[in-house]
Amino acid sequence: MKEDTSVIILAAGTSSRMGNHKYLLKIGDGTTFLESIAKQYDSFGCSSIIIVLNKDGYNEFNKLEIMLPPKSHIVVNNNPELGRFYSIKTGAKIVSSDYTFIHNVDNPYAKKNLLNQLYRYRISYDVIKPIIFGKGGHPILISRAVINKLKKEKRSELKLNEFISIFSTKEIDVNDKTILLNINTPSDFNKFLKI
Repeated sequence: MKEDTSVIILAAGTSSRMGNHKYLLKIGDGTTFLESIAKQYDSFGCSSIIIVLNKDGYNEFNKLEIMLPPKSHIVVNNNPELGRFYSIKTGAKIVSSDYTFIHNVDNPYAKKNLLNQLYRYRISYDVIKPIIFGKGGHPILISRAVINKLKKEKRSELKLNEFISIFSTKEIDVNDKTILLNINTPSDFNKFLKI
C-alpha cells in the first residue's frame, strides 16, 4: 500500500473536440476511462483518488452508475475555461499525501510498472516525469512541496511545466509508448480502439 501517495485525475475539460465527456469513453470491456484509471491507481495502492470534473460532467456523473474505489473523491472545477492548471489547483486543495500523481483522463493507462518506476525516485526529487523518444509524457509524480506551492498560487492560467520548472526534476526513460497517448478527438478514439 502506497499510503503516502495520491492521484489527481483531470477530467474537467469541456471535451469540445470529442463531443462528449472524455471520462465516459469506454475501453474494450465496457469500462469507462475514469473507472479504469481509478482502478489502476487503487491497485497501485494510492491512499486517495481525487477526480476533478466540471459542473456538467459532475451532473452527468450523478445520473450514471460509475463504479469507483471507496477512496475516490470528486471535486468540481466551476471554471474549466481557465484550463488545466486551474484544475490541478482545484484538485490540490484536498491533497494531504506526501506525493501525488497528476493523470489526464484522456489517457486510460496507469500501468503499475510505470507508476513504480516514478515512485522509486520520490524521495530524491520534487518532480518525476516519464520520457520516451526524448518526449515527456504522463503521468507525472510531484512532492508535497509542489502541492503546497500550488495551494498558495494565486495565478490560474499558468502552464504546469512553467510552474514546476523551479523544482528539482528527474526524467525517467521508460519503455512505454502509452505515456504519450492523448485521446482528444473521435478519430483518436477510433485509433485507440483498434490497438
